[in-house]
Amino acid sequence: MNIDIGSALINVALFWILTTPHEFAHAWAATRLGDDTPRKEGRLTLNPLAHVDWLGTVLLPAVTSLFGAGFLGWGKPVSTDVSRLKGRWNGLAAVALAGPASNVVLAFMFGIAAHALAVAHNQFAGAALHASVLSMYLALFNLIPVPPLDGSRLLLAARLPAFIYEELARFGFVLLVLAFGASGLGRWLAELSWTGTSAIMALFG
Repeated sequence: MNIDIGSALINVALFWILTTPHEFAHAWAATRLGDDTPRKEGRLTLNPLAHVDWLGTVLLPAVTSLFGAGFLGWGKPVSTDVSRLKGRWNGLAAVALAGPASNVVLAFMFGIAAHALAVAHNQFAGAALHASVLSMYLALFNLIPVPPLDGSRLLLAARLPAFIYEELARFGFVLLVLAFGASGLGRWLAELSWTGTSAIMALFG
């Protein structure tokens, strides 16, 4: 087993950078839909420290990156009050999707940068490409319907009974670890992320 500490640190740094606009997008969407809870809790900001979950944003990404167990991580969840959101549960779904959507947009931006830098034979093209793939991965990973990921909010929006959601939340971390450790989920997400980024690059020849 090859352990590359340098690559793991780069992955964690990039992940934190990409997680910040992801969580900000949740806060922005909730605020636009009438819920000022994120603003009151200091989440309507691009300050990375406001969105870090030290377990999900730093420790787990570092460990899973080091040992090749896929890439597991998340930011500090943004609190929302469904009763204040326009559209109520539909509004919650929109807030949940705002984070992954922001990462798809970032994947496009980094993909464009990678293409432009590659044309100029710039050494940073590889870093931009890696950021694009990781951003796409973050978008896909967060759609997994397990708390604390965004996909679990979609379950709530679909009216999943509260007691079932609460049970999922109790064991969410364990379920994710088991899913990545006992299946090819991490590899599948990585391959799909590369496919998505390749499609972006293909748009620019």
